[in-house]
Amino acid sequence: MTRLYFPLFVFVLSLLGITAMAQTPIDSLLPVRGFCIAAPQPKQLDTFIKFINEELAPRQVNTLILRVDFNYQFDSHPELRDSLALSKREVKRLVKACQKNNIRLIPQINLLGHQSWASKTTNLLRVYPEFDETPHVKMPEKYVWPNADGLYCKSYCPLHPGVHAVVFELMDEICDVFQADAFHAGMDEVFYIGDDKCPRCSGRDKADLFAGEVNSIRNHLAQKNRKLWIWGDRLIDGKTTGIGMWEGSFNNTYRAIDLIAKDVMICDWHYERPDQTAVYFATKGLSVITCPWRKPGFAVTQTQDMVKFRKSVTPVMKDRFQGMMQTVWSGAGPFLDEYYGVSVNPESGENTATNCFKSMFGEIKKLSESN
Repeated sequence: MTRLYFPLFVFVLSLLGITAMAQTPIDSLLPVRGFCIAAPQPKQLDTFIKFINEELAPRQVNTLILRVDFNYQFDSHPELRDSLALSKREVKRLVKACQKNNIRLIPQINLLGHQSWASKTTNLLRVYPEFDETPHVKMPEKYVWPNADGLYCKSYCPLHPGVHAVVFELMDEICDVFQADAFHAGMDEVFYIGDDKCPRCSGRDKADLFAGEVNSIRNHLAQKNRKLWIWGDRLIDGKTTGIGMWEGSFNNTYRAIDLIAKDVMICDWHYERPDQTAVYFATKGLSVITCPWRKPGFAVTQTQDMVKFRKSVTPVMKDRFQGMMQTVWSGAGPFLDEYYGVSVNPESGENTATNCFKSMFGEIKKLSESN
């Protein structure tokens, strides 16, 4: 494994305020060694920074995605803040820890889909209900799936004339405070799009709507030389592949794969099988990262596959297979409690995010040492 550093170059760029990308080491085995988790709450900050310094850095993690959403004290839209949210000073501590450890820090705000969860509408649609793609679908007192409305998570309407003014200001502010050269927009599990009752979207092609939103976000970020990252599930044909409606699309958004900009980074998640759809994204001209969650055996297989893909393709294709990223779908607090043995669920057995994280990076280390 080769890791190249340019300390003088990095120093000069840091004086210009360009830090995140410049400090990320180049890894010839896996360019991206990532970790994705919800941003910590203020009370968890010290423990999380300890985790960055003592667990991520020694494993040579070079990319950290923090799902921030509204866990930040936004100045542009204070009405959207969570009640307990990170301050600018607290975010700077995270930025400093990542810079010290050569970790590229990328913030995420869920866009388009995931504007509700269970029986709760999240901040954007709660404050701006006019952005709702399906206002006729009422949030239930007790959520169950499946349900008559097909409600999983609410979406905002991508064609509402006011939505991007708000969303883009949030993106700009969060990227500025995190000193980020990339932004993760989520965009996974979008079940509500192009609804028949939406006065703007009704009758429109769902693939065109999805691609239009991806490209609008991408183009806005590009104005400040920032890159867009998204989850890849809506770009997979869930019916034809048999992958299903969660890790693939049943509402025809998958055709957007041929309509989106080729510099969008795809985070390809598969949690129940180690499906090799990274090859599909790469052959479509998109860069891709494979993302496990809680099954250690699958994470090892997926890591081996990613290294094998990079070794067995043309140089042009090799650059599209970008690496691996462990994902965590609890809050930072529960994960840290599990990791440090504060609170462990014995019923989980081996299938935990902690064990998956250790197994994936253990396999990366083994493969690095053998290459």
